[in-house]
Amino acid sequence: MSPQALSLRFALYYGAVFLTVGCYLPFWPLWLESRGLSAGQIGLLLALAAWVKVAATPALAHLSDRAGWGKGTIVLLAGISLLAFAAFVPATGFAWILAVQVVVAASFPLLVPLGESQTMAAVYRYSLDYGRIRLWGSLAFIAGSLAAGRLLGAFSADWVLWLILAALVLTFAAAVALPGRLHSGAATEPAEDDRSLRRLLSLLRRPGLLVFLLAAALIQASHAAYYGFSSLHWRASGIGETTIALLWTEGVVIEILFFAVSGRLTRRFSPAALLIAAGLLGGLRWAVTAATTDLALLAAVQTLHAATFAVTHLAAMHYITRTTPAALSASMQSFYSALSGGLAMGGAMLLAGRLYEAAPGFAFLGMAAVALAASGCALAAGRLGRPASEAA
Repeated sequence: MSPQALSLRFALYYGAVFLTVGCYLPFWPLWLESRGLSAGQIGLLLALAAWVKVAATPALAHLSDRAGWGKGTIVLLAGISLLAFAAFVPATGFAWILAVQVVVAASFPLLVPLGESQTMAAVYRYSLDYGRIRLWGSLAFIAGSLAAGRLLGAFSADWVLWLILAALVLTFAAAVALPGRLHSGAATEPAEDDRSLRRLLSLLRRPGLLVFLLAAALIQASHAAYYGFSSLHWRASGIGETTIALLWTEGVVIEILFFAVSGRLTRRFSPAALLIAAGLLGGLRWAVTAATTDLALLAAVQTLHAATFAVTHLAAMHYITRTTPAALSASMQSFYSALSGGLAMGGAMLLAGRLYEAAPGFAFLGMAAVALAASGCALAAGRLGRPASEAA
């Protein structure tokens, strides 16, 4: 298969997955609210679902690595995700919604790190342009959030679920179209082919690695109030659903522009330096969001999404790829995903829910503190150690 064809298939997969995410992230709390859940219940639900990832995501990814399933795992989980979201259609009551959300949390989030593992393998073997592939995910996120926002403004929150189901059908088809498991094509040392849990744990004991991953996880977790409550907060302040969707879209547009120039930045700055900057700018972003609902100021700080999400993501992807053998790539990607989107995000989401009930601004101030703490961790990681490929 040609590099162009590979790039197209990965781009289609990113597009389908992030089309789903674009419908889900900004407006899922509104769908939950439409089913009668309180802000506290929404925060608890999202926190518990995030914590499921702590166990499910690394375990399933490591099983996939050990078995060499690759694409097969992605197809299976895409199918399970589609069926799980379909179970929300007749859902009534907190217990039912919670049970289905747990199944979703154990399947859908894993589609991203497994896809990243497959993509990065192709990028390094065939010299593909990761930024141009990943852009399609961001563009699809915009399409999903705009479509959901427009339908919410015209109809009801039920449309969010139907859009998610349609996007998951496309995700399943794109997963089936992915290439099979990619091998490096080069001879490796026996240790590099070791897929054991013991080998994975030995990697995590490297100086600085856990601290670096924790720093990246905290910055990603600082989005908890944004993901869980910004739509509720802005709508309560008189901002319409379409405008809310535009605010989310603005952040992703800036993210796309960053990906377009990311190659230069990742060559010039170390992952730790990028994380320090992301944490500091995250503190600024959430502090301003806490203080005002003025549209001009919100539009200004939404540009910092390039720092809090995109810079953090690129830094983590490059660090993991440079420090992890290809045989354990999915395991390490999923460990990071569980740490950032599971343990850290779960704790931050629970905190955000409690603070939001006290006062909406408190939730965003709490996230500003989390982002600033991440900068300190990133500074410590830079001093503890760097990837071997960056060592002098």
